[in-house]
Amino acid sequence: MTAPNPHRGGLPVGHLSDVGPVEAGAVLCFRLWCDGPAGRTALQTHFLGNLHARAGRYALEALETLCDQWIRHARRPLMRHDVACACLGADEAIFANFVATASEGDREDAMLIATTLVRADMAAMLVTLAGEVGLALRRISRPPATERRPETVLH
Repeated sequence: MTAPNPHRGGLPVGHLSDVGPVEAGAVLCFRLWCDGPAGRTALQTHFLGNLHARAGRYALEALETLCDQWIRHARRPLMRHDVACACLGADEAIFANFVATASEGDREDAMLIATTLVRADMAAMLVTLAGEVGLALRRISRPPATERRPETVLH
């Protein structure tokens, strides 16, 4: 019998380019938040620059609380890759899927995902926060109305 790998959550399971914009955004936000003051300043600039002021502040507060509580109530230390890394780590993939699922309104699945890494009593609060963050990431990743392609009508 071998001892468990303490870094299993950091094992690469894919690349950021393999996931959608909400999932990739969630991972990058998590990485930046974990990077400290410089990363958090970059997040503030990103959210406030891409959303209306009130919506940006609200999304940023939700993100900060989500990341803080996700780490604080984790069942074990969570692993992440460097901000510039193209890899997607196992813990990051779970976080990305969690945020995307919550933002789609699928609370039950989001609760199941959350309980794989955090205490069960924290899951409901984290689902709500993840939903807010995911919705903000959806708005940010959607091109402005002037840049959207018109629907193609065949007949």
